Amino acid sequence: MNAPIVTLVGRTNVGKSTLFNKLVGKRKAITEDVNGVTRDRVYDKVEWTGHEFILADTGGLDISNKDIMNQEVKSQVEKALFESDLILFVVDGREGINPHDSDIANEIRKYNKKVIIVANKIDRGKIPDHLYDFYKFGFDDLIAISAEGSKNLGDLLDKIISFIDFSKFDTDLDATRIAIIGKPNAGKSSLVNYLLNEDRMIVTNIAGTTRDAIDSYWQYNNKNYVLIDTAGLRRKNKVIDNIEYYANQRTFDAVDSSEICLFLIDATVGVTEQDAKIAGYAHNRNKAIIIAVNKWDIVKKDTNTMKNMEMDIRNKLSFALYAPIIFISVLKGQRITDLLNLIEIVDNNYHTRIKTGILNTILQDAIMMNPTPQDKGKRLKIFYISQVQTAPPKFLLYVNDRQLMHFSYLRYMENQIRQNYSLKGVSFIFDVRERKEK
Repeated sequence: MNAPIVTLVGRTNVGKSTLFNKLVGKRKAITEDVNGVTRDRVYDKVEWTGHEFILADTGGLDISNKDIMNQEVKSQVEKALFESDLILFVVDGREGINPHDSDIANEIRKYNKKVIIVANKIDRGKIPDHLYDFYKFGFDDLIAISAEGSKNLGDLLDKIISFIDFSKFDTDLDATRIAIIGKPNAGKSSLVNYLLNEDRMIVTNIAGTTRDAIDSYWQYNNKNYVLIDTAGLRRKNKVIDNIEYYANQRTFDAVDSSEICLFLIDATVGVTEQDAKIAGYAHNRNKAIIIAVNKWDIVKKDTNTMKNMEMDIRNKLSFALYAPIIFISVLKGQRITDLLNLIEIVDNNYHTRIKTGILNTILQDAIMMNPTPQDKGKRLKIFYISQVQTAPPKFLLYVNDRQLMHFSYLRYMENQIRQNYSLKGVSFIFDVRERKEK
């Protein structure tokens, strides 16, 4: 996968994240009237006139600020500039030139990339005279827009498309989406950085460093993936402002948009109530689930430590017994290759289709070993079973009387299918219908 990358760069509060959300067509980047809301690089796909590109949002840049977190943001912006094919230098067109804009322009010039100055917040009919002062930065292309009011966004997209030579890129952006979920500080961002072999996410020992759900396009064994790093779910009494509220919501949105949920547990803490909540949400959305116990290298162990930890996880996450458990250390790189192989297996399982003939052979053998239930002399008859959907697997059962199908017999049927097809990591959906129903 090789797609052009277009990066939004600018100081804080010029509307980069609002513009990002408008162009990708969904409220993905968190937007609040507070400096420094966006910290990491946030990526998503944009389609326009038959062309696709990756749009990257970055944190507000303040060259002179030496604060540790700001320096991390600056590092992220520098990496985004380096990998960009086109830079959208976003400025506040209503306010005019700000000294910080000049510093950013000087930084951008170092990279010798194509640049469009995007003068945002021009939402009235008359264009201010000072707008053309932005040409002083030495960039040839300037466009006035209003991201909030969706003004001139089509013209901006046309200009972006005209700046990119798409013949150089393979822009097939179809990919399996993996949401990396878990509590804050479980090591989610560190895992993404390890897999990407770069520091794409800001990683500190401060809980809540990641606020957005952040997409990173990644390839393994010639298969395309999107890694979605999430903020980590905090308890409601710990959510102290709108930004953290939206960060929590992004975690749920990331699960909804994913196919596989890689659930990280901090081995030094174990499974918590919040862990169970987010894992339960993924299960209820019928996502494939892998449970990875991170920081295993720093746990004091005896003969039964791993066995006891696995039993505790199974007890607290009993609804997801199908989910494989793997013990890893991102810091030491322990079992990461095993994790990657497991992701491939679960991805294949999630998209597995079982032939109707095979399913009905399994059904008949299951009924012979354990006859269907009956009530008041009437026995359940299962006429046939077929798989009607993948990702997740959905099975249609036609019966004589739906009221006779007890959930325990459905669980038995699931176990019989799993004995023949492991389908590790994948939950099932059963749709029970009476023969007369369409």
